[in-house]
Amino acid sequence: MRRVTPKRIVILGGGGFIGSAVAERLAAQGDPLVIPTRVLARANHLALLPTADIRQANIHDDATLHALLSGADAVINLVGILHPEGRAGFDGAHVALPRAVAKACVKQGVATLIHMSALNADVNGVSEYLRSRGRGEAAVREALHGSAVRLAVLRPSVVFGRHDNFLNMLAGLVRKFLVIPLGSPGARFQPVHVEDVADVIVQCLDQPELGDSPLELGGPRIYTMRELVDFVIATLGARRLVVPLPDALAMIQALAFEFPPGKWLGAALGVALTRDNVRSMSQPNVTALPLPAALHWRPAALEPTAVEYLQGRNHRSRLQGCRERAGR
Repeated sequence: MRRVTPKRIVILGGGGFIGSAVAERLAAQGDPLVIPTRVLARANHLALLPTADIRQANIHDDATLHALLSGADAVINLVGILHPEGRAGFDGAHVALPRAVAKACVKQGVATLIHMSALNADVNGVSEYLRSRGRGEAAVREALHGSAVRLAVLRPSVVFGRHDNFLNMLAGLVRKFLVIPLGSPGARFQPVHVEDVADVIVQCLDQPELGDSPLELGGPRIYTMRELVDFVIATLGARRLVVPLPDALAMIQALAFEFPPGKWLGAALGVALTRDNVRSMSQPNVTALPLPAALHWRPAALEPTAVEYLQGRNHRSRLQGCRERAGR
């Protein structure tokens, strides 16, 4: 359904997994989109969206950021990392950038800011990842204090979908190894479908009051890490030996992946694991706050969707679906 009055929306992180789903949904509604990316090739898959303006830009540069947000009705900040990158690390992506985005929204008169955070975000969290997410939320609220910008903060559990980095990573390990040493087997997750997350973002654009409190998003069922691995094994029709690791060995396993040659092996396997990740998983990644009654929330179950894309059946890209809905 198209909006009666389209909104000009800037999507930061629009070329990523969640950002792509959001961009496709908004383009189908006819909203003009600005999607900045440092490397154009990372957003090539969005080039056919009929309303998308993909620009090569460094969003960490204040002048560039302000120019991008000029004239925008809404900004969606989906930038996030699971592993520190460069000098800035977590603080650069999760604190400094969100603060700069919020300040730019105030100066440019943006009406709505949607900020992606994470479950268990807390300045006193168990891991640096969660602490940085907590500091980021605080920085955004401080920068917006007293302004007219409406804020919605989303905290999803692990997000699944055809191009996710979680279940697909587990599937890659199952395909390559007969024995799987599994750290944090009891870690708990509440996987949420990427299209459900995108739907909430669209709702928040139309009803920013939905985000007066953080929106914790999780699917209909809670799984342990071991249950998810067993699900992937069964889905692929494989027979694998899963060896649960105690906490101390899980930390040693993660340490081995942080430095060469383990880091190189992890890159080759598509596995990036750190001790900070293990600390994050020590806290259940499940929802605790109730969602507003006005939010139309009917989250999809993991099994039917995940079975299709893990087995490679019934494939049709989201982009093709978007082109069909747009009549292209």
